[in-house]
Amino acid sequence: MSNHEVDAVIIGAGHNGLTCAAYLAMAGLKVRIVERRKVVGGAAVTEEFCPGFRNSVAAYTVSLLNPQIIADLKLADHGLKIVERRAQNFLPASDGSYLLTGEGRTQQSVAKLSQRDAATIGEFSGELEAIADVLRQFVLRAPPNLVEGFGIGAISEAFNALGTANILRRLSLEQQRNLLDLFTRSAGEMLDERFENDLVKALFGFDAIVGNYASPYAAGSAYVMLHHAFGEVNGKKGVWGHAIGGMGAITQAMASTARSHGVEIETDAPVREVIVEKDRTTGVILDNGETVRAKYVVSNVNPKLLYTRLVPAGALADEFRTRISRWQNGSGTFRMNVALSAPPSFTALPGPGDHLTAGIIIAPSLGYMDRAWHDAREFGWSRAPVVEVLIPSTLDDSLSPPGQHVASLFCQHVAPQLPGGKSWDDHRDEVADLMIATVDRYAPGFASSVIGRQILSPLDLERQFGLLGGDIFHGALTLNQLFSARPMLGHADYRGPLRGLYHCGSGAHPGGGVTGAPGHNAARAVLADHRALFA
Repeated sequence: MSNHEVDAVIIGAGHNGLTCAAYLAMAGLKVRIVERRKVVGGAAVTEEFCPGFRNSVAAYTVSLLNPQIIADLKLADHGLKIVERRAQNFLPASDGSYLLTGEGRTQQSVAKLSQRDAATIGEFSGELEAIADVLRQFVLRAPPNLVEGFGIGAISEAFNALGTANILRRLSLEQQRNLLDLFTRSAGEMLDERFENDLVKALFGFDAIVGNYASPYAAGSAYVMLHHAFGEVNGKKGVWGHAIGGMGAITQAMASTARSHGVEIETDAPVREVIVEKDRTTGVILDNGETVRAKYVVSNVNPKLLYTRLVPAGALADEFRTRISRWQNGSGTFRMNVALSAPPSFTALPGPGDHLTAGIIIAPSLGYMDRAWHDAREFGWSRAPVVEVLIPSTLDDSLSPPGQHVASLFCQHVAPQLPGGKSWDDHRDEVADLMIATVDRYAPGFASSVIGRQILSPLDLERQFGLLGGDIFHGALTLNQLFSARPMLGHADYRGPLRGLYHCGSGAHPGGGVTGAPGHNAARAVLADHRALFA
């Protein structure tokens, strides 16, 4: 270790890098993580952004973190505690109506808006849950990987494809038809067919545009809606929660597990270049000139960033480099944290209550979301934006002084790159004011209660966290960038085009969110190759 000779070097100490490192170390490998930032955790970190106020900086809520990973890494033993929202979602409308969902709440709330939708929502939610239940089995396994020629690799992938087919056979024919719809159709079309009330449609439609720079009527947006149905908290499926101490508590627990198994984590250590010798990666060179030699190089960064900035151009086939340069990024996300002197009071449901623990969605219709996207494409940001407000201090009083609160504002839609050559640096405060004013329209007094704020435009997200175009998923969740095509056909098995190079970030299957799944799956690929090499 003193000579920096390790089995695996991992680029990036985000949650997937930490997960991968922990699994490799538990299997006996010597592992070193090198992290560009001064703290571990990637986008899942907690910071004090205003004196006395702490919050999750970028990633902000828990549901997709895989329960097997929580158990395998013994994250609870390392301090992680996750609590459930007392209500799941609250959607206020400008006419004073609202929708409040959660256990024992959804049916009654929907019935006040539409008896027809109340009779339908259980069936639709059940269809999504049944499909999600089957697809969950794909989360912790590599998808079938296309390989050229015929050999042991092709045979292995044929068995993988057979296993995939056997899992899908558990869906009825009608469920398979629904699955095809979810992969190819727009969420808006499917929701318009099922429901009549705008708020009920918006409840599901919001999940179709979260981190997805698209209209809810864009083809393929239904899959993004399904992607958000995979989650569970404390054994309850479809539930959202909060990590006590913020999202940084997750990555701190992961780092603690990794270190307990001997992983060396070095911060303030940006990678300048991946070393390639004779078509094999053999380590990395840091910005300070230090060389870290390793049998395996595992990347937790966006695939486009990896192959266009860190891997020498001459080491890659022209067709690979050309295709990866077209990897689509851009979430349309504008992220804010605000310190509040008092909790908000919504016109539709005034005063305190469980609805303030929910995900509060300011997006009362699919049409509203569609207009927000068109606005962003034309003007650079939505004049009436989509905003999800989360007030984690209602569940975790360690985040703010007594009687005061912190709120996360997860805002859509904004253009990853502003039109006309404009810079986000010149418009971030203007847009932040708009986001706060948007919430204030539904909760008068909200703006005057803001005593501090942290603003992250798409450009800020790219600079601070390496999220190209502000893309929280490390690449759009479109059909050409999913499953066996993530990040590219022929490389869905977490192995790059160079021997010894692996992908463990959200740019690999199953995609974005704080899941830990790509890190888990990449570790399995590394360990399989390690056993084969040293058998």
